[in-house]
Amino acid sequence: MFDSEDDAIRFYKGYAKTKGFGVVRRTARHGDDRKLNYFTLACSRQGKAQYSSKNSFNPNPSTRMQCLAKVNFARHGEKFCITSVTLDHNHPTSPSKSRFLRCHKKLDLHAKRMLELNDQAGIRMNKNFGSLVMEAGGYEQLEFSEKECRNYLQEKRRLKLGAGDAHAVYKYFLRMQSKDPDFFHVMDVAEDGRLRNVFWADARSRATYESYWDVITFDTTYLTKKYSMPFAPFVGVNHHGESVLLGCGLLSNEDTETFVWLFKSWLCCMSNKAPNAIITDQCKAMQNAIEEVFPQARHRWCIWHIMKKIPEKLSGYEKYENIKYTMSNAVYDSLTKHDFDEAWLKMIKKYELQDNEWLAGLYSNKYRWVPAYVKDTFWAGMSSTQRSESVNAFFDGYVNARTTLKQFVEQYENALRDKVEKENKADSKSFQEVIPCITHYDFERQFQETYTNAKFKEFQEQLRGKIYCYPTQVNKEGSLFTFRVREDRKIFFEGEDGEIKDKRIISEFTVLFDQGECDVQCACRRFEFRGILCSHILSVLALMEITEVPSRYILQRWDFKRKHTFIKCSYDDMLNTPLVQRYDSLCKRSHEVAENGAESDALYALVMDGLGQLQIKIDARRASQEVQEEDQTKKHEETMSNKEKIQEI
Repeated sequence: MFDSEDDAIRFYKGYAKTKGFGVVRRTARHGDDRKLNYFTLACSRQGKAQYSSKNSFNPNPSTRMQCLAKVNFARHGEKFCITSVTLDHNHPTSPSKSRFLRCHKKLDLHAKRMLELNDQAGIRMNKNFGSLVMEAGGYEQLEFSEKECRNYLQEKRRLKLGAGDAHAVYKYFLRMQSKDPDFFHVMDVAEDGRLRNVFWADARSRATYESYWDVITFDTTYLTKKYSMPFAPFVGVNHHGESVLLGCGLLSNEDTETFVWLFKSWLCCMSNKAPNAIITDQCKAMQNAIEEVFPQARHRWCIWHIMKKIPEKLSGYEKYENIKYTMSNAVYDSLTKHDFDEAWLKMIKKYELQDNEWLAGLYSNKYRWVPAYVKDTFWAGMSSTQRSESVNAFFDGYVNARTTLKQFVEQYENALRDKVEKENKADSKSFQEVIPCITHYDFERQFQETYTNAKFKEFQEQLRGKIYCYPTQVNKEGSLFTFRVREDRKIFFEGEDGEIKDKRIISEFTVLFDQGECDVQCACRRFEFRGILCSHILSVLALMEITEVPSRYILQRWDFKRKHTFIKCSYDDMLNTPLVQRYDSLCKRSHEVAENGAESDALYALVMDGLGQLQIKIDARRASQEVQEEDQTKKHEETMSNKEKIQEI
């Protein structure tokens, strides 16, 4: 007699596994009350072979052998008993091969949890399964194969962007929001239920933007080669000069309408606080959307993308190498707009480049990308969308052409966790480690006490550069001083023989200093551009015996005390269901017990005895719960039956 249908099936499957054959369910009959009254379990090789191949000379294999081995179960009250059994098989059986039969394969909770965690960490399937094999002590100790593991993960990942999947994505985001009320998401859904565009940002990203809202980069270059949906991260730079994620979009298109939708969604997420400056590539649709959604923001093109195109656009010219170096010097070494214009036009004339449309287009949009034209705006040291691409590079090796949306979102979570951990480590170093001052100037200690280590190093680099600067006062009107600072520099140039050479030159910079307000400004605009005082200004401050600089030159942006670092990454336990949380907690406690129990034979025996007693209690509790559930079901059925009788009356 068996207490339930499951007990009966478990018993026969256990018998089949020890004998070496598979089991299938063949027939079942239900009564008028819809309760199961009778069912048959048979050998998996029962039935007549059926060959589906159209080519009779190349038939498909079949496991069917018309085997008669079976067992019949019938209900007796609330239990089941065996009514008849046939034990003999018409084919050989092998207990050692039972593990290869489908009915005996089973993924336990531990295996599922390990597979999920390893998959989230980006471990490939073969290594993921291999770790389970090593833990079990060999393939023969497992009740599943790599195929079952692969199928399980595919089922967990199944969240592709297709018709009807918008609801699945919505449920996923709701689960995130239940853990983090400040989690933000917007979905653009087509009429047929297909998810076209999606944007999301967690609480930490939103809080981070409150500190670093001044400059962002936006790029969609990643995933366009492998996927139909471009990945569009919003990226900023933190107080260590490192990239920070400020939200993410997945788009169905790269037209103006789509970018307008994404930018408006992001702006809404960030409390309608637009950035001061934004860096993108030369996408016209992006430019149109920025002009509509961020009309006050300074829009800059990525200089890295532009300079990367030089070989493609100019390599056909005979003096390509010379043109390349001349153009680089004009772009990077021009201190003023006039210097750039003069150097550029000279290059065009010398190499006869008047008909090059690419260069003509760049020159007409010089205010969007040339350093001399954009350095009056604060860019936090950023000049390209490479920060976006460095975030994208995190996904290399983790995603491929078959990656589903759910997998991708999980890898985004990994990227966010990775960035948060790096920021926490850098904060810890800035908090616990002190970089010593390299001079006796009092103003150096001001920056040492406030700035993160990374930014203080940048300041010290300019302080060291002061040894190459020679300030001279050239004018004084009241409290306003004008200095000419001569700096010893090294540049590359084209020699008369056409070879590229380098030489030392003296560059001159004008520094204005208002002694009354202690206001200082340099023609190089490093402070306005990067937020770090330049060596030219520092040489003037030292000459004027300034011991303390005003607070406006010590940017709070580079202060290591930031409130967003106290906000936990909302993705940390997003995939942990109550079942998984209980399982992880029990595993952690079990590991501690196992570690102590392994110290001696006596402790080992004590732990094993305790586990045996605990299992007995668990079985008893589960049995009592099943009885309670059956009683509740009976009461519910009786109540419904009485209602039906009353209605009939």
